[in-house]
This record gives sequence, C-alpha cells and structure tokens, in this order.
Amino acid sequence: MEALTNLVLLFFAYSFLGWCIEVTLKFIQYHRFINRGFFTGPICPIYGSGAALITLAVGLLSPVESAYGTTFALSFVLCGAVEYFTSYFMEKRFHARWWDYSRKPMNLHGRIWIGNLILFGLGGVAIIHLINPLLYRLFDLVSLDPRRILAAVLLTVFAADYVMTHFVLRLIKNSVESSEADSTEAINREVRLLLSDRNIFYRRFADAYPEVIYRTERINARLAALREESERIRREAERRLEEQKAQLISSMEPSSMIRSSLLDQQRRLIDMLYDEQNASEPARALKREIEANQARLESRPLSRIANLTKAADKP
Repeated sequence: MEALTNLVLLFFAYSFLGWCIEVTLKFIQYHRFINRGFFTGPICPIYGSGAALITLAVGLLSPVESAYGTTFALSFVLCGAVEYFTSYFMEKRFHARWWDYSRKPMNLHGRIWIGNLILFGLGGVAIIHLINPLLYRLFDLVSLDPRRILAAVLLTVFAADYVMTHFVLRLIKNSVESSEADSTEAINREVRLLLSDRNIFYRRFADAYPEVIYRTERINARLAALREESERIRREAERRLEEQKAQLISSMEPSSMIRSSLLDQQRRLIDMLYDEQNASEPARALKREIEANQARLESRPLSRIANLTKAADKP
C-alpha cells in the first residue's frame, strides 16, 4: 500500500514538473504565460504517466539489471509509446492533433521524433538515479497516513479537473464535427471564437494549444485527394521527362549512325528474302552490286566509327 501511495505522489510530482517545463518553454517562445496542458490545474499527466511507468519498469527489472543504459532504453521506449498513443487517441477521439513533429527529422507519423525520445531517455536516467531517491527520502520524512490523505486529495482534485476538461473537449469535438469549414485554419478560428465566448476555463484551453490542428473526415478526404493528385502529377511529369529525354537523345544521334543502322537493317532483310539457289541472274547481279557498294561504304572513316560505336553499345 505504501508503494502505491508513493507512486501516486510521484505521478503528481512529475506531472507538476512537466507542467513547469511546458510553461517555461512556451514563455520563451511566446513571451507570455500560457497555462499548458489539458487540465485547468498546474499538471501535465503525460509527464507523470511516463515517470510512473519508468519507475515501475525499472523496479521490476532491478533484481536483474539496473544499469544506466537499461534505464535509458526503457525510458526511450516507454515514454515514446506514451506520447505516440496519447497523440493517436486524442486525434481519433477529438479530431485534433495537439502536437505535430512532421517537420522534425526522424519522426514517426508526426507524433514522436528522435529528439524528444533522446530527451526521454536522459530524463528517465535522471528520474531513476537522481530525482526518485531524493523524493523517496522526502516521503520517508512524512508518516504513511498523511501521505495517503495527500494522495487521496490530489486524486479527488484530479478527477474533478478531468470532468471539467471532458466537457471542454466535448464542446470542441462537437464544434469540429459540425463545422462547414474546409481547412484546419478555418476550423481553428471557429473553435477559438466559440471558446472566447465561454468562461475562463474554456478560454484557457484555446490559449494552451495555439498550434492545434483540427481535422474532420471531410478535410482528411480532401487531403487524401490532394495527395493522390500530387502523385499523379508527379508520375505524369516523370513520364514526360523520360519522353523528352528520349527525343533529345534521338535528335543528337549523328545521321551517319542512323544511315549505317538503316543499311544494316536492309541487308538483314535482303538476306532473309534472298534465295541464292532460286534467284534469277539479274537478282544475283543486283545482290553482288549491293554487296560491293556496302563494302565501299563501310571502308569510309565515318562508317567505321559508326560501326565501332554500334558494336560497343551491344551487351
């Protein structure tokens, strides 16, 4: 029971720390205070969830392995999974993408990217080997019953905050689904206008995620059609480029080579049609005359160069 109580307190401690980090980063970006997170209170549960999962996983593996590298790998994978599936669930549930790393290098569907994963790994090492020991020593300074009461109070406030957040997100979802706008920017403006007419709890949410991307099924279908059309245009451009390339190569081919190739084709055709045994004397004389002129032509310098080039092109 004590371990569960401490884990709950760790969850809230790291959720508050994550909120402080988010607020600081947004203050640097926008030069004003922004109450980040889905909840009204100073808490970002995604941070607390990640820290709690890391603590549980490392605790289970500690009898076998407790090296820094193991902690880094577990934090890298577990926190990445938490961020990815949170993004996926929130997008499917409320038709909005609350963060997008599509422009970042080495991202997965824009939900996670390598930079954050590395930070998660390093953060996990700090949590397990530096911060958790300090927090557990602080917990030990307080008897178990006060810790239980504190954990229960925090959970109660958290549940009430969740209910309020649920109503805000439900309003946003209904607004997005009923919107007739055909772009994420237009829907964003509609949602912000709708929330601005509500109380402070709704307006706070609009400020917390200024870069949110709202998408309806209609917009997704439109984006899919645009991607398909772009792919068709790309394939058509490649086909035309290949045709122009072939025409350019053909136009640059010397006439002497074309003439030589044509004569070679004529000779092979004559060989297929000419029958020495059944040929008349005039046909035989014409055949000898053609062979003589062919020999004269091939003895010329340009013809020899063309023949050498043609032989080099053969596999």
